[in-house]
Amino acid sequence: EVQLVESGGGLVQAGGSLRLSCAASGFAIDDYAIAWFRQAPGKEREGVSCINNIDGRRYYADSVTGRFTISSDYAKNTVYLQMNSLKPEDTAVYSCAADRTGCGHYQSDYDYWGQGTQVTISS
Repeated sequence: EVQLVESGGGLVQAGGSLRLSCAASGFAIDDYAIAWFRQAPGKEREGVSCINNIDGRRYYADSVTGRFTISSDYAKNTVYLQMNSLKPEDTAVYSCAADRTGCGHYQSDYDYWGQGTQVTISS
């Protein structure tokens, strides 16, 4: 069974850090691009970052560049999102998704999705 399970969310103060994990099962992340998306209350889901494990490229939204870092651990079949200098506007449900063909531009490009983990940043 294919699964993506996120963890690591929580409540932190502005300026703090969190590391999110996206643990994959049923497929090898080596062959996929894994992206992080987030959805804040009342807003549309947006892409945050993506790592293409096929060619090694990494992508970040402008709003998180310089603060967030995406990485992969192939031995653990897990992708991480290290989030530093967190801001209240980073509050959202963060979900990871897998795309067999690369870091897709559209959410419909992604084959598998996790359930999400809540991140709340207090001011």
